[in-house]
Amino acid sequence: MNKPVKLLFSAGGTGGHILPAIAVADTIREKYPQAVIHFAGATGRMEMEKVPARGYPITGLPVMGFQRRAMFKNISFPLKLIKSLKKAHSLIHTFSPDAVVGFGGYASGPVLLVAQWKGIPTFLQEQNAYPGITNRWLAKKAKKIFTAYRGMEKYFPEKKIVVSGNPIRNTFFSTGSDSAEAARHFGFNARKPVVFFMGGSQGARAINHAVAHNIAFFLGKEIQLIWQTGKHYFAEAQALIKEHAAEAVIKPYIFIDDIEKAYVAATVTVARAGAISIAELSAAGKACIFVPLPTAAEDHQHKNAMKLVAAGAGEIIENNALRAELPEKIAALLAAPERISEMGHKIKEFAHPGASEKIAEIIMQNIVR
Repeated sequence: MNKPVKLLFSAGGTGGHILPAIAVADTIREKYPQAVIHFAGATGRMEMEKVPARGYPITGLPVMGFQRRAMFKNISFPLKLIKSLKKAHSLIHTFSPDAVVGFGGYASGPVLLVAQWKGIPTFLQEQNAYPGITNRWLAKKAKKIFTAYRGMEKYFPEKKIVVSGNPIRNTFFSTGSDSAEAARHFGFNARKPVVFFMGGSQGARAINHAVAHNIAFFLGKEIQLIWQTGKHYFAEAQALIKEHAAEAVIKPYIFIDDIEKAYVAATVTVARAGAISIAELSAAGKACIFVPLPTAAEDHQHKNAMKLVAAGAGEIIENNALRAELPEKIAALLAAPERISEMGHKIKEFAHPGASEKIAEIIMQNIVR
């Protein structure tokens, strides 16, 4: 009797790495129930909570990201890297995976590097239009590289590339179009516009501050807000809403698990340009104003956003201009429903239904036992 396939998934740091990993793991668990999946992540990061909540065991590594803009913070980087390599080696020796799949994040580098040293097949999933240096380096020995965008052969070996799209939950492709019902789910007036401010899994300081600075504008225009603040700004947002007696028209959330409903309710979304946010917006076909995070590694968020802007599938406001330009941009879009509709249709062209299934099948097919 064959032993079950054992897979080690490495992902973490932000939802942009964790969510696609969980989506693929869920697909494998559904299609190959005998498969055993274990995760590796970074100690103290959100994956240590999100992954076990979905029923997968996870091992934390004491790894940290390299800080390009604050070099003094890198003093402990070498020691943590060495410790992480040792722990990755111990995990791989104990778990003995048939393959290791990296989805990016702090832990992926050490885990995939050790796997490649030991001759274990590795796979990469690159979410962004411009890959980070770690994935570019690991790609040399990877078996397959799953990308979200075409034209990635300038970064990766062409024969290894599989254009799969970014894996997200299938529910994003079946959200329906009843925006009135979705608006009522949030307690809103279905006849008035809704703007969804999505700061990502950890919130976004510039977006939060722009909403707070322009709250009088939104109230004056009778614009209803779904406001995902992240945990660090939530209490401040609550106090501000109470101060303006705006509880009926501004709904703050630390994190929205059923985010599909927010996309459907939204007339316009304002979001960072992380790869998974773009994948979700594309699947849902929602008009969006992108605010790229200027400190993102390799400036990948700006590159992600510009691919959509160039196709007429989105609009952009630079981070440092957001507070000043946001009211005018929102007002202009709400006054042009045909532009909102056009953006929604064009962003759908970037959607990749079945990405999780495609990645899962190719991984399983390429495991030689």
